[in-house]
Amino acid sequence: MSGNEYRFFLSCDINSPVAYRVDRLEGNPPKISSSADGEIGLEIPTPELYVECALYIDGALFELPSRTRLESQGKPIYWNEYSTLTAKYRDLTAHAQLAFTVWDVSSSKQDVVVGGATLRLFNSKKQLKTGQQKLRLCLGREADGSVDSTTPGKVPKQECGEIERLEKLENKYERGQIQRIDWLDELTFKAIREIKERERQRIGMSHLHLIVYLWPFEHPVCFQELGANYNLPSPISSSNELVHVWDPEVGRTNPCENKQLKLARSLTRGVIDRELKPSSDERKKISNILKYPPTHTLSGDERQLLWKFRYYLVSDKRALMKFLRCVEWSDAQEAKQALDLMRQWAPIDTADALELLSPVFDNEEVRAYAVDVLERAEDEELQCYLLQLVQALRFERSDKSYLAHFLVRRSVHNIDLASFLHWYVMVELQDPIYAKRFFSTFEILEDRISKYRPEGREYDYGVKLWESLVCQTKLTAQLCRITKDVKNVRGSTQKKIEKLRQLLGGLLSELTYFDKPIRLPLEPKVLLTGIIPSESSLFKSALHPLRLTFQTADGGKWKVMFKKGDDLRQDQLVIQMVSLMDRLLKLENLDLHLTPYRVLATGQDEGMLEFVPSSSLAHILLEYRSIINYLQQYHTDENGPFGITATCLETFIKSCAGYCVITYILGVGDRHLDNLLLTDDGRLFHVDFGYILGKDPKHFPPPMKLCKEMVEAMGGAESQYYGKFKSYCCEAYNILRKSSNLILNLFHLMAGAGIPDIASDPERGILKLQEKFRLDLDDEASIQFFQSLINDSVSALFPQMVETIHRWAQYWR
Repeated sequence: MSGNEYRFFLSCDINSPVAYRVDRLEGNPPKISSSADGEIGLEIPTPELYVECALYIDGALFELPSRTRLESQGKPIYWNEYSTLTAKYRDLTAHAQLAFTVWDVSSSKQDVVVGGATLRLFNSKKQLKTGQQKLRLCLGREADGSVDSTTPGKVPKQECGEIERLEKLENKYERGQIQRIDWLDELTFKAIREIKERERQRIGMSHLHLIVYLWPFEHPVCFQELGANYNLPSPISSSNELVHVWDPEVGRTNPCENKQLKLARSLTRGVIDRELKPSSDERKKISNILKYPPTHTLSGDERQLLWKFRYYLVSDKRALMKFLRCVEWSDAQEAKQALDLMRQWAPIDTADALELLSPVFDNEEVRAYAVDVLERAEDEELQCYLLQLVQALRFERSDKSYLAHFLVRRSVHNIDLASFLHWYVMVELQDPIYAKRFFSTFEILEDRISKYRPEGREYDYGVKLWESLVCQTKLTAQLCRITKDVKNVRGSTQKKIEKLRQLLGGLLSELTYFDKPIRLPLEPKVLLTGIIPSESSLFKSALHPLRLTFQTADGGKWKVMFKKGDDLRQDQLVIQMVSLMDRLLKLENLDLHLTPYRVLATGQDEGMLEFVPSSSLAHILLEYRSIINYLQQYHTDENGPFGITATCLETFIKSCAGYCVITYILGVGDRHLDNLLLTDDGRLFHVDFGYILGKDPKHFPPPMKLCKEMVEAMGGAESQYYGKFKSYCCEAYNILRKSSNLILNLFHLMAGAGIPDIASDPERGILKLQEKFRLDLDDEASIQFFQSLINDSVSALFPQMVETIHRWAQYWR
């Protein structure tokens, strides 16, 4: 874009729903006495807060208010919860505003208003506000949605102008608009933190501030009413002030160019096109086009080139997706010819069919063709993509689509698919826009399973199978109630653990011994008969997740972590990617001993995780001083390398390599020694994936987490074992680069799933993922590139300083 161009969107052209994120509450909310009379001596409960938001248009309530979950932990209090309204941006007027009210439910009598604030969606220049917004709450009052609101959320400049100025500069830095100089940036951010702290102390914390985040757009959004008359002359003042004139033709198709394109694609040339062969230069151009990732948008010339040689390309399965992208689907005759040709095309791979289920393709026959291709997939492969296939239901044109019936039909014959489909759909029933569609799929699933009767089975086999899935739901509901009861216990962690065991093993408890075996949601083939109270405990965390030991029908035990109050969907996605990449590597005969422990979100703020016996590197280094000393406790071999068995060292080296490559590709952030775990057989693995796709709470994170202690355990940077580590990294990187299209397609299908680090900016996040594959390099160049990344990660000084600070913080905590 040249310096003279000004690009923008008109609000009347945006058909997307209004979206926002409630981030956090800064300040100290008042504590409400649980006694109506305020009796002295009664304990004042900890505030339990939620935020209610309503959209007002021209002072009138436009739709029912939405609410966040309850939160009571931490200062500031974080919700970090996304919401999507039914209203579209095109429906908004210049006086549209969001009304936020914070409520406290800790009082036993009634909900109490903490404060309210309104946020106008358009500024004085009639541009849509985007990004982070800081609202000052009017204490003790509900948000007023009238046009002249009595609860404006705008923070006066004199109150915290310096803090706002610094925050704007930080946002520019994050967007890359300010040049990065590492040593100077470090000093600058330290000074910024000190200035912010002084300003907050000067201003005081008498006010409460609600931080919300409005959905960003690539260009500014200017207000324009639906059906506005573009022929009205713009009012030009006689003064010398700058006047913005909006061009209604921006973004519209050129009728001359469109006519030329139709003439060039004239269907009367179909007979001639069958005999056309591309020249040498044209073949090179086509070859380059076929190498484009699925995120690439084809230019007009490229689309014309593919259409011209469509008959020549029909034998190349790679070309089908690109060809379907160049079709003008609004032209009925062209669409018909494209669909006829699609059925004659060389069969595509099942992984490529996922691209045809993305929102780019809305033609029902194209999507049905993709489902027909997926019919060829084995159940094991289908399970690898099941999470994304459920998300693809959002892009179907009907509630009872071909894709929905396919998923149900395949799940009926496989208990693993049935159980996971049941949970994936259950979680989406809370979706504010597509809940009806997912509920329709849920009904189809219930109906088909209840009527299912395989040969040789009793007549009510299907009914019992569905009841077993319902029992899973009841079990998680009971665990949610227990988590809340344990969390409300005042006192030490030991008292909470005693309360947990009392609830699990009490006389009226149904959890010690189940009436009927219940399938484990994480592993449906495993039947659970009860919970062992004496072996169940709590993890030391603000949310107090449960550590449960289940008794299985075959006499074994299963250890599970159950969390309430945390969104596990992002962790679930990352672990799915780890499992998929592990499978891709093993197909190329490279087993890197990864540990894709099971994660299942059973709600938008709850879920289960498989518990893998292990210790964090922070704990190991504190107790054993080195990783080798720890491994010597379990796999001693005087004749082996460094006094441990060669097998154990090989396992450690391979697992380090695998996770270095995978966490780099996925852009996993917030890596420190507490979320790197090590099993006693030498398998290293990562946990806690709160930041992905390049996001990180720390400044200057290294490309991958490779600390000096890990290198020392391989014998140092000059050791042959460290050389093997780098070799495994480069080999794994090149193998996964071959499947880049599959991984990009899977993330593209997750764009609307409400996963925080994708939902905030799906297009940018997927492009960041694409950059990590370095598709512009050949295999040899990519090896050199990745080796340089390893060297940069090992030599990075600032992350080592951050790690030291983190360890001290954990120690004093």
